[in-house]
Amino acid sequence: MQANFFHYGRTVLGALALVLQGAAGIAQPAHGIAMYGEPGLSADFSALPYANPEAPRGGRLIEGNTGGFDSLNPFLRKGTVPWQLRFYAYESLMARNWDEPFALYGLLAETIEVAPDRSWVEFTLRAQARFSDGSPVTVEDVIWSFETLGTKGHPRYLGFHAQVESIEQTGPHSVRLSFNTDNRELALIAGLRPILQKAQWEGRDFADGGLADIPVGTGPYRVTGYEAGRQVTLERVPDYWAADLPIRRGTQNFDEIRIEFFGDENVLFEAFKAGVINIYRETNAQNWATQYDFPAVQSGQVVLSEIAHERPSGMTGFVMNTRRPHLSDWRVREALILAFNFPYINGTITGGRQPRITSYFSNSDLGMRPGPATGRVRELLEPFAADLPPGALDGYDLPQGEDTPRNRGDLRRAVGLLEQAGWTVQNGELRGADGQRFVLRAVLRQGDARMESVLQIYSQALKRLGIDLSITTIDNAQFTEREATVDFDLMPFRRDLSLSPGTEQRLYWGADGAEYEGTRNLMGVQSPAVDAMIDALLTATDPADFTAATRALDRVLMAGRFVIPIWTTLSDRIAHAKNLKFPENTPIYGDRIGWMPDVWWSE
Repeated sequence: MQANFFHYGRTVLGALALVLQGAAGIAQPAHGIAMYGEPGLSADFSALPYANPEAPRGGRLIEGNTGGFDSLNPFLRKGTVPWQLRFYAYESLMARNWDEPFALYGLLAETIEVAPDRSWVEFTLRAQARFSDGSPVTVEDVIWSFETLGTKGHPRYLGFHAQVESIEQTGPHSVRLSFNTDNRELALIAGLRPILQKAQWEGRDFADGGLADIPVGTGPYRVTGYEAGRQVTLERVPDYWAADLPIRRGTQNFDEIRIEFFGDENVLFEAFKAGVINIYRETNAQNWATQYDFPAVQSGQVVLSEIAHERPSGMTGFVMNTRRPHLSDWRVREALILAFNFPYINGTITGGRQPRITSYFSNSDLGMRPGPATGRVRELLEPFAADLPPGALDGYDLPQGEDTPRNRGDLRRAVGLLEQAGWTVQNGELRGADGQRFVLRAVLRQGDARMESVLQIYSQALKRLGIDLSITTIDNAQFTEREATVDFDLMPFRRDLSLSPGTEQRLYWGADGAEYEGTRNLMGVQSPAVDAMIDALLTATDPADFTAATRALDRVLMAGRFVIPIWTTLSDRIAHAKNLKFPENTPIYGDRIGWMPDVWWSE
């Protein structure tokens, strides 16, 4: 009897523990979500940590872009759009805190709810959420936006849509998305998808709009005027619905933001010096040190601000299109990297003031470590050892180069690699076994004078290898088309990478998207190891595994020799009119979208 009683008691207690354990795992509505752990801001936070809740409102910000534009719809592939529009005029269900690696807080949505395994996410809209024309944001708008952008929008939206099993209304203000893929980040990506107005497009094809067909948004600004190809004016929505939300308090302070367009960077800089625009980002340390002694700086009318950050370097350089037969061999790409004498080029262009990017995630804990792969990183890579490019497991370093233009050692190594790949110099020209001459065709955006200078220096080294570098400079629209159709050998390349890389990595280097028009995978990476490392970082459940997967991905990308890396910067440089102010506290991401102009103001 006693034994039976205790056996029964243990059974009841065990069942009760399972019930309690299950209850703990039940999804609950929350004010925010983080990729790992809990969001850093509590439910009662009053403002973002890098915003000034007392910032005055008013004034005007005048920015400058190079080139032009022929569309004001930032959600389609076709057309050239002022890049700022997506961020100034349109909002998502959630918004980022740029002082955390990846955490979101309610914006259009008041709460977020996720399954314990994140196989679904549910958002509950704020009752006061409004479009700029005053109409309410409805669940119907949310569902239409997800489906329309996922089928007719820019290719960057297509990958996410393919991972949505279903989207359905679950209440008067609630919508649930269920996923068909094991990817913990999908719930956060859903929170960042822009929400547009369904009624605006009734009876019309969203993909066929012209320049005047500007989508209605919910954001703090709306387009109130434009001159095709020359300028766009945005004004703050007078009764902006979210002005008093904690996530928006102390932000969106300018009454007007104007974007002026100029033929090239030199003209844009001269316009800034003349006061035509009142803010200018400087990415060249040499220019920062030598070109900012003009009268407005000397008198104090222009202020030079340097903003520290802790974000990864990302990748800046020249991407090589591996779809081209003559660039498909890693030995050829390594030879081209060897010919790029970085110390000499960097000294000429930036005065040697900017360090070189050493990997895609350098300047962060996520970057690959020197030498052979060890520990969990090696475990992740070992199954692909037979197919990994040299250096992925044993360690890969960029060539050192020389301070002089000769760079003889690296050029000798380049010749050897080219010969191994079947390319030899005949009468001063590099030719393959079939007699075909090696010509490298580079495409530049009109006005990109600095990159043109870099390529002109590079071309001299390539000549010594028997390679002819052809440089074609084209306008924004043509450049966008060439980029979308991957019609280039060599092209300037920039990928900003975050402290929480996720699904966007599939867009950047995943094999599935390498061949469709508009791909972000410009180099044409098709590597099982790369895809597996992306899967590993997306399914990691703790920070250690996530870091190992990212470091492993970094190794494979660097060893693949897809990009000729150039320089990075450890701080952001902004020259601005003295009346433009920003808070003392700056986020870990520094000067990134969400900081300027979001938390700036005019005195």
